[in-house]
Amino acid sequence: MAIIKIDDKDYDTDALSEESKAQIVSIQFVDQELQRLNAQAAVLQTARVAYSKALSDALGAELVFN
Repeated sequence: MAIIKIDDKDYDTDALSEESKAQIVSIQFVDQELQRLNAQAAVLQTARVAYSKALSDALGAELVFN
């Protein structure tokens, strides 16, 4: 017996309909995907900052040599 809280109300998952259980599984999947995508977005943002700095450094070096 697992208890899940939805809208401030506790539910025994064993007593839920198959449809409700399926919706919970779908919500859990979506939450996991959102976490994964947020982590991926953070990695990509970090890479973008690094590429921007490298570009800025390269442009600065070009100014020195021109």
